[in-house]
Amino acid sequence: MQLTAQIVASGCGSALLRAAQWVAPLQSACDRYHIDTPLRVAAFLSQIGVESARLTALVENLNYSAEGLLATFPKYFNAVQAAQYERQPQRIANHVYANRYGNGDEASGDGFRFRGRALLQITFRDNYASCGKAIALPLDSHPELLEQPCNAALAAGWYWDSRNLNPLADAGRFEGITRAINGGLAAYSERLALYSAAKKSLGI
Repeated sequence: MQLTAQIVASGCGSALLRAAQWVAPLQSACDRYHIDTPLRVAAFLSQIGVESARLTALVENLNYSAEGLLATFPKYFNAVQAAQYERQPQRIANHVYANRYGNGDEASGDGFRFRGRALLQITFRDNYASCGKAIALPLDSHPELLEQPCNAALAAGWYWDSRNLNPLADAGRFEGITRAINGGLAAYSERLALYSAAKKSLGI
């Protein structure tokens, strides 16, 4: 299935000019991972639109206020800790992502090194390693490679495929796709709105 700038712009909620720059990288990813029907493309693009802040961010923004930390990571901060960590993205990442999915402890720096990157926010050392193996990039030693558009799109396709999301897209199970990508239903109304826009652009 052939992508156009208009389809990408509608699905990701981005400006047409920005969308045009992403057509070729996204086409490569969609071709490789069989995201090749209108329903699959609509679901894929709408999730990318939210996770990448409408194609404007390829690296996770962890510049949280104390209030933001308590709202976003209540499991990892109390009010005193939140005040100590606020507006320190590196410390925040190293704290929140320590000792999880292959990451070392807080002092290792792995949390910040392997923070969310690419169009679907690949996070944690284990995921970087698996993604790197699949798309033939040394991501464990050079995680910043996921900040390049071609790699960012391929990584998103890999993540989608590794979670077997095409069948969910085929069945219209958008909530299940969101949970697989986000871990919950954050910004779900925005995702649904982009999904609807993408389907309209694709004639479904």
